[in-house]
Amino acid sequence: GTDVMSMTATGLTINDGVEITTADNTDTLTLTSTDADANTGPNLKLTRNSSSPADGDVTGEISFVAENDNDEAITYSQISSRIDDASDGTEDGRLFFYTMVGGSSTERLRFNGTETAFNEGSVDLDFRVESNGNANMIFVDGGNDVVGIGTSEPNSYNDYANNLVVLENGNAGITIVAGTSNNSSLFFADGTSGNAQYRGWVDYLHASDALRLATGGDERMRIDSSGNVGIGTSSP
Repeated sequence: GTDVMSMTATGLTINDGVEITTADNTDTLTLTSTDADANTGPNLKLTRNSSSPADGDVTGEISFVAENDNDEAITYSQISSRIDDASDGTEDGRLFFYTMVGGSSTERLRFNGTETAFNEGSVDLDFRVESNGNANMIFVDGGNDVVGIGTSEPNSYNDYANNLVVLENGNAGITIVAGTSNNSSLFFADGTSGNAQYRGWVDYLHASDALRLATGGDERMRIDSSGNVGIGTSSP
């Protein structure tokens, strides 16, 4: 006495779950659009038509399931979408990517209204970016909370200065670029207010081609464009 399926000349509606089973590796489902315009197509739409949408609602999931060697069905990977803000005019969405790690579903990546976050769950996962010639162009050591450029072992260096390690087999360096009338600076801070933001610093004044060194929040030495050195004076 209940409609399960309805079909018209332009569409098919099925009011319950559908399973398509194949016994080989052929494509299980193919969506084809023959439209010749510049719009998108074909389209796959996952719609949650809730009468009471709320923040945190799951709006759809794609799960990749296979059996383990104990004949158990395991979701090895999953993509999940949720409502972050359901308010009219300020809607936000979240998108999550999960994979199985050591027997537990682990969030690897999330997108929300204000940020893109890797490893939100703070598990021991490394993050690596490979360039054309370097397998570890950027490497975040998740277990030791250090970052390497050109190295996968930043934690191997002295822990007083291994928060960021730059490695190159030839010459190595870091360049700070500023405008011709501005400063290139390296600050040493121990707080977030007053001169605690810059208790020590090294900076280059591009307008006058002078190099300054500071301690205690004040300039202590300057080398001017002629190579004159002043200690306790800015006009050597």
